[in-house]
Amino acid sequence: MKFKRIFLMVLDSLGVGETADAGNFGDTGANTLGHVIEKCDLFIPNLKKIGFLDVLSLSDKEDVDAYYTIAKPINAGKDTLNGHYEMVGIKNDIPFKTFNQGFTFDILSGIEEVTGRSVIGNKCCNDDSIIQELGERQYNYGSLIVYTSADSDLQVAAHEDCIPIGTLHEYCERIRALTLKEDWRIARIIARPFTGTPGKYKLIPNGRKDYAIKPPKKTVLDSLNEANYSVIGIGKINDIFDGQGINKMIKATNNNEAINKLTDIIDKSFTGLCMVNLCDFDSLYGHLRDVEGYGRAIEELDVDIPIIINKLDLDDLLIITADHGNDPTFPGNDHTRENVPIILYSRNFKKPKRLEAFDTLGNIGALIADNFDVEMPEIGESILDSLD
Repeated sequence: MKFKRIFLMVLDSLGVGETADAGNFGDTGANTLGHVIEKCDLFIPNLKKIGFLDVLSLSDKEDVDAYYTIAKPINAGKDTLNGHYEMVGIKNDIPFKTFNQGFTFDILSGIEEVTGRSVIGNKCCNDDSIIQELGERQYNYGSLIVYTSADSDLQVAAHEDCIPIGTLHEYCERIRALTLKEDWRIARIIARPFTGTPGKYKLIPNGRKDYAIKPPKKTVLDSLNEANYSVIGIGKINDIFDGQGINKMIKATNNNEAINKLTDIIDKSFTGLCMVNLCDFDSLYGHLRDVEGYGRAIEELDVDIPIIINKLDLDDLLIITADHGNDPTFPGNDHTRENVPIILYSRNFKKPKRLEAFDTLGNIGALIADNFDVEMPEIGESILDSLD
């Protein structure tokens, strides 16, 4: 075992340039990090020191503090589940369905049947505007606000004083069971309770609950768990894998909270993997096409980097990557098909450098499995022996 602990940080949606197949997704020219840098005068000296900017051109850099490269996604979709599945060893050839024009009649009627509530909304929305628009009507009539983002999800919103949060969660469990049909194949059902008064409605972050499809195959997380290693999920990691393979779940609703929980965990003694998702890049800035906000979030991460790495032990490994792109300068509000950054940092590395590009995000899972000597995943190659 080269590393006692591995910390895998997923910068949700922080892609670094179009993939070879980006044209198949309508994403030719997408480059989340590159375009944010073009639009914003970023001051990120700590990320620069670990090669984060050099992944854009894969240029060789002297005196870099980390190994760096990119990974090319091979899974069929450009969504959260496909990206996370791939990095823990699952090859998925069938994309999850999206419903940007609204859900079909059979889905909506099925929801009404299993919940006993009428459905309103049924459109694509990436912020809380649908809550402001329909919140009063929902409260007055006891309906369910059903909507989707540009991702493969079905979100269900209700005022907590009309439909208690626990009841909303029960409804979403029924909808999850309903939407497991292969011809619908919705990745996540999301409960979105809200509170407040007309014109001032607010989503309740701690009331949100995601109901994802269980991973279709065994993951590296499962192998680690079966071998009695710690598998810690911070933020929405537990929801993404529907709890499968994770033996400690820690809630976090934003980047700042997730980083704070991560630094707390670094101070604990354990052997195994800690995986954290920084969701604000995607949910607050990518989908809403907020370039300046995206830039500020990258700068805030830069401030946290030395705090994190200074806490690491000599036998710790920090991996920084992303699950897909979401270029805030691109048309629409959907994810973008992009390569993702790979940063490998250890205080024990002697002379880190640029690595050859990974042919799949699965190399991350293969490296983790190899390090802990558990079953290797079906995709990916380990570069563990190349790290010194």
